Order: sequence, then structure tokens, then C-alpha cells
Amino acid sequence: MHSIGSIRRSALAAGLTAAALVLSTLVAAPARAADPIDDPVIEMPTQSRLGLVLTEYASFPQSVPTPAPTDQRLMRTARINTIMELPDGSGRRAVPDLNGKLYLVEDGVPHVYLDVAATFAPRFFSGRGLGQGFGYVAFHPEFGSNGRFYTIHTEQASATTEVPDYVQSSTLFHGVITEWTASDPAADTFAGSRREILRIGFGGQIHGVQEINFNPTATRHDSDYGLLYLAVGDGGLGVRNSDPQNLAMPHGKLLRIDPRGTNSANGQYGIPATNPFVGRAGALGEIYAVGFRDPHRFSWDRATGRMYLGHIGEHAVEAIYEVRAGDNFGWSEREGAYVFDKTASNPCDKLLPLPADDASYGYTYPVAAYDHDPAPGWNCTSDVGVAVAGGFVYRGKELPALRGKYVFGDLVDGRVLYTEANRMRRGAGLAPIHRLALFDAAGNPVRMQDLSGPGAPGDPNRVDLRFGTDAAGELYILAKANGKVWKVTGTRVFAAGDVGDTRLRRTAGAPNWAPVTPAKWRFTRDEVILAEAGVSRPGPRRPFEYAVLTAGPAWSSVEVEARVRLDTPVEVTNRDVIIVFGWRSDTEFYYAHLSTDHTIYPHNGIFKVNNADRERIDHQWNGRSRGANPAITDADWHKVRVKHLPATGEIAVYVDGRKDPLMTAKDTTFGSGRVGFGSFDNVGRLRHLTVTGTPA
Repeated sequence: MHSIGSIRRSALAAGLTAAALVLSTLVAAPARAADPIDDPVIEMPTQSRLGLVLTEYASFPQSVPTPAPTDQRLMRTARINTIMELPDGSGRRAVPDLNGKLYLVEDGVPHVYLDVAATFAPRFFSGRGLGQGFGYVAFHPEFGSNGRFYTIHTEQASATTEVPDYVQSSTLFHGVITEWTASDPAADTFAGSRREILRIGFGGQIHGVQEINFNPTATRHDSDYGLLYLAVGDGGLGVRNSDPQNLAMPHGKLLRIDPRGTNSANGQYGIPATNPFVGRAGALGEIYAVGFRDPHRFSWDRATGRMYLGHIGEHAVEAIYEVRAGDNFGWSEREGAYVFDKTASNPCDKLLPLPADDASYGYTYPVAAYDHDPAPGWNCTSDVGVAVAGGFVYRGKELPALRGKYVFGDLVDGRVLYTEANRMRRGAGLAPIHRLALFDAAGNPVRMQDLSGPGAPGDPNRVDLRFGTDAAGELYILAKANGKVWKVTGTRVFAAGDVGDTRLRRTAGAPNWAPVTPAKWRFTRDEVILAEAGVSRPGPRRPFEYAVLTAGPAWSSVEVEARVRLDTPVEVTNRDVIIVFGWRSDTEFYYAHLSTDHTIYPHNGIFKVNNADRERIDHQWNGRSRGANPAITDADWHKVRVKHLPATGEIAVYVDGRKDPLMTAKDTTFGSGRVGFGSFDNVGRLRHLTVTGTPA
């Protein structure tokens, strides 16, 4: 297996010469002798000690797709897509709902500004495809004086006589860009005029026009000022056709247009002279970058002007790209930094290593990425339930700990992630991705599933996460699941509370321990040794063999520090040791499982035994196939620290002195208990045990 980070990348320079592209598919012959790659990004996002405090900002009313959907994932409270501040100094924020209404929010209270669905009824539709409907709104930087803003919505092709400016075969729906001019930009509801500027036909019901936006870092004297960017998907047909690599088509491209110009083919908008393919025979001058499947969200770093785009993958790779004029991101010949083999007989074997001559194709590869990690036996033609939600580089003033971090997430499961903007460098491999902890306004640790409520029917954990910012660059998080918006109002460290100052040391002697099976244990002056592997015991599924520390008190808040070693040979993949805490009885306790393997439910996580089979409670398990990155992979001693704060339920496990925890969890079942050490069916040892905390 290969990590994307280990593969040599090539990058296109800004202003890529047209000779690097052709008008039809750029096909690199798959390296058929190579083994398919089933785990393209081996490293899981690592847990950060840093957490965001989320305070509810606004809540939106129930809305309903049109027509009634067959895909129950569309049945959300409100299909809100982003939040942005109007560029008029009023402090009002705009929120579009895919089901048709544009809201303005003042002091956290939303009201309808414009009903896009009603305006275009009965052609408007939002009931097929996860991105269909009123997708996005973009306000001209001079909206306060000119009243102009732009929307993207979808119409059913069979319900309209309008002819698209560009089409795919068997067009099913149209993506329509509309310019609106408010007669009074300060009014609470829209009144004014509109005109259509661009209509694109799509052959599928997914991957239409996603975000549209203006570059907020461009000033009035910049060539980019007032130019509208459009992220156009492949229509769901990119696997089967060459449109994303065809310069005569807008599909699978990032476009840049001048909405006030007239030199386009339809005369309704302008084509900037600085676009990279202007003047190229057979190429659309509107194109800014090519080779996209589903270019979902993009933003600019306000400090550097760099543009970052979150790209939803087909088979395995969720990617963040830095975008420059003329770039080719490879779809559907590449997914991430891999050959996408459209001819593979096995649909699971889609990704192959790059060919030796890859640099000659001129593709640009991700600056950050994570993969799908499907469950064993996954149907490779189905949706695994993973999709990136692009975000923003934080440059606000209220949250110094976030400054310079590109904050994004997974729109399905609601993980909130970040990577450092200064680590996202083209051609330098992948920037490390970290998972942020989350807290509610009262400081309680939460997950987005806790805040967003029930998921979609048949998909109970689906959050439908999105991000937004205000004029000051402060960050907002949205969930379609319950139609709420939260503002990030602070940061805090996970499990930062004080455990107390009672300390217990010199714990290695045999009289201090109560093993399950004493004959399996050895005690020296310095070490606690599990010398013989345990065996399964009657009762709930739980660790086979462990010893409880009987010296000293039972603990409420506690921090356990020790060095551990696995004596089972490294060739054994399921080797493990456990740290026990909150122990009340043989069927009531927590344990941290430290393992070489992290690919199955019982391994490498935080667990609870509560008079039933052990239950995994850590935040790192993805629900399918992966937990935190392996804790111990060798035969060396490793420093381990487990911290438990029963009052808040925070549990954090640290390995080898790292400041960031390897695993985190929240659970308030056991408020106190003893600590211990053991394993399931392996052998290992512990030394230098120190317990610090508050006696129960």
C-alpha cells in the first residue's frame, strides 16, 4: 500500500500553458502490473487537544423538497448551505436553503428575503440529488450601492422550454445563474429585477453547479475584483465521459466570469481577458481550472490570497486543493494522486499508482486529503458515507488559537478538522490533518451528532455539515439535520481540568495488586508483568486478564501515568495491553485498549464494560473500519497517560509524551473507581506507575 504523501507529485504553475492540456480526455495508461491501492491515505486524522466552543446563533424553519424526494437523505429540517455577511456594513447575514428560500439573519433571527423556489415555479426543483435546488448566493462586493447579487438554482429540463448555453447528453436538469438587482439594497425583503446570465445542462442529477462566489481578498484595483467564480461539477457522468478534461465544455471546471460584461457567447456576461484559456482554439475562455468531479466549496485565505477548494471523491480520496489559474486536477483520469482506472473489472480496484512519466501529464495533486476507509465487504458501487466539506483559513481576531488553520470537515458524519495553512504546500506531500474537539456553550464536550439531533431516515448519524464566515472572518458551523447555525465563540483544551493533587507512587509490589488469575502474573520491585496470556471468561465480553491496583484509594478524577511494553512478538497483529480506570467490579469499568491494530471494533480505543459486552466510546472510531492510529507497533517501552474527569465525562489517552491525545471520549457512567493493567490474550508489562487525582 502507498500513502499519498509518499508519492512524488507534480504541480502546474500558475498560468499553465495551453500546450499542457488537450481538448479531449488526457489518458495515462494505467499501471496494470501494479497492485490496486485500497488504503490511499494510511494515516487517520489525528485528534487535537484543541476544541471549539459552539454557541447556537440561529435556527431555521422546516422546509420541504420539491418534488417529494425518493432519497430520504434529502429530508432535513432545513437544507441550509452556508452563512455569509452582506458586504454593505449592515451586519446582516445571508443563508440559502436548498429548498428555495433565501434568509437574512439579524441578531440571530432569520426572515425570508427572497423565495427563489416560488419565483421559478413550477420549473424549480430540489427533490432529486443531494445538491439540487437553490444552491448558493453570492453578493457583489458593492452590493450596498448597486444592489446586485447572484444565485444558482436547478430546474427540471422537462419542465422548461429554455435552452441551455451548454449541455451534456440526455440533459435532465439545468443549473441557472441569475443576477438580481435590489431597488433598495437596505430593504428587509427583495424588490427589484432579475436576469439570467448563464444556463448549463447536466446529464445527471448530482454534481451540478456548487458554490458561486467573489474573491473577498480582491480590492477595487485588482484584476480579480468583481469577477464571479463558479464551481461546476461533472453532472455525475465524469467516470463515463471525458467532460472534465474537455476544454470545450464547462462541466468539471472552475469558471471565472465577469457578470457585467457582454463578450460571452450568449452576450449576458463577460470573459475576463486574464483567464488562462482565453484565445485557445476550441477552449472556453470562461475556464479557470479543470479536472473536477464535485468541486463542493472554495474559499480564499484572507492573509495570502491563496484559494483552497474541497473536492468530494468518487472512490476513496477526499481532497483539499490549492487552486491556481490553469490547473488540471485530473478527474476522471486521476483521483487524488492516483490513477483512476475506469476499466477495472473489479469495481473495488479503481486506484493505481502513478505512472513513471506522470509529470508529463501536468496534473496538480492535493495539499491535504483523507480517505473513505470502508467497512470490510463494502459494496464498492455504493455510497460509503464520506464527503469533504470545504472550509476557511481562520484569520479572525476572537480565536487566536485558530489563527492560520484551515478549518473544514466531513459533511456526512460532522467531524470538524483542520490543517495548518502554512503546511498546505503544492508538491510537498500532504499536510497533516487534525480533528478538533467540540464543546457546547456550557463547556460540555459534544459531537456534531449531539448538537444536530437525529440524522436522516436510514442514516442516523448524518449531520450535513457546512461552514461559513462573517465579515470579520469569524467562523460558523451549520447542520441541515436540524437547521441550526452555531458560531465558534471560543476555544478550549480537551480534558484540561485539574484532577487533584493526591499522588500514589511505588506501586509495583505484589501486595498492591489483585489479578484476575494470580498465577499468570509476576511482580518485581519495578515492574508489573502479565507473563501468560489470558483466556476468555464467562460473562460479558471484556478483557480476559487484568490486575487491579488495590493500594491507595479508589479515585474520582484521576490521571494514570506509566510506561508499558508489549511482550507479544511484533509479528502478531492483534497485540494489545489495556489500562483500566473507573473500576468498580469485574463487570463495571473503563479501559483504554492500546494495540498495534486499529481496523476492527475491539482494537485501539476507549471502552466501557457496564454489565454487558464492552462498548466502544471513543470519538476516533469511524463506525466502519478504523480507529485512532495504532498506539504501539514495536517492542519498546512507551509512556502512556490516561486522564479521566468524571464531572464532565472527558477521557483522554496520550502516548509517548505527545501534547495531543491519541484517543478521546465522553462518558459519565462511572464517577469513580480503581485503576489497573492487563490485556485480552497477550503478554506485556508496566513500570513507573504514578496515579494522581482526587480520592473518591
